[in-house]
Amino acid sequence: MKTILWATLTANGNYAQSSPDNPPKKEALDDFATHAKAAGNFIVGRRTFEGMRGNGGGGPFGEIDIVVVSKNAAEIPGVTVVKSPQEALNYLQQKGYRTALISGGADIHNSFLGQGLVDEAIFNVAPVLEGKGLNLLIDKDNYRYKHVQLLDCKPLGNGVVQLRYAIER
Repeated sequence: MKTILWATLTANGNYAQSSPDNPPKKEALDDFATHAKAAGNFIVGRRTFEGMRGNGGGGPFGEIDIVVVSKNAAEIPGVTVVKSPQEALNYLQQKGYRTALISGGADIHNSFLGQGLVDEAIFNVAPVLEGKGLNLLIDKDNYRYKHVQLLDCKPLGNGVVQLRYAIER
C-alpha cells in the first residue's frame, strides 16, 4: 500500500499551526479534500480530529474511511480508532485500500516518518512566517538525513505552493 503524508508548512518550514489569526488557506483545504476523496480514507491524530469536528469537520468526508490514531482514546462514533501507525495501515490494507493518506497532526506525521512508513510527502507551503512552531522530524534525537526526490511542484493559488516528494523506504 502506498502511504502519502499530507501537510501544510509555513514559508519558514514549520508545521503550520491554525488559529483565528491564521486560519488554514482554502486552497490547501480544498487540496486535502481532493486527496482524501481519491484515497477514500485518511489517518489523523485524536487532537487534530477533535479540532476538525469542533470546526464542523466531517461534512465533505461522509463517504471517507477516517482512522484516528490514539493511545488513549476510546471509541469514537463514525470512525475507526487504532493505537499505532502500523495498526492504522493494517486496517486500511485489510479493507482493500491501495493508498493511505496521513493527514495530521505533527505527532502523527513524525511517528509515521520516524518509523519509515511514508512513501510520498505532499507539502502545501502557506505564505506565512511563523515565530514558534512544530517541525516534521524523521528522528527526534539524532541528526539523520533522508533524501527525497521531487515529483511535482505547482501553485495552488493565493500564494500556496505544493511540493510533492517521493521518500525512499
